[in-house]
Amino acid sequence: MLRSSFFSAGLFVALWGVSFLMIDKLVLKSSDDASSKQGNFRGLFTSSGPDRKKVIDPDDWVAFTLMSVGTVTMLYSVALPKKKEG
Repeated sequence: MLRSSFFSAGLFVALWGVSFLMIDKLVLKSSDDASSKQGNFRGLFTSSGPDRKKVIDPDDWVAFTLMSVGTVTMLYSVALPKKKEG
């Protein structure tokens, strides 16, 4: 169980590194429906506008770092001792 957990976590991180290698930036857009569901009690829950977008622009070294950390984690999971039966 521990071996497969480490392997899957390493694979997840390595695949994020590969995806960051392929893209330049991510633009996250929040839906307008989420702001309309919140109540507006005296201006406490107001949104700043529909044009609000979050941009994730990772540096070039982030992709290589994620790939290397994921690969080392997967190698570590292969090197873990097998569980003794009995």
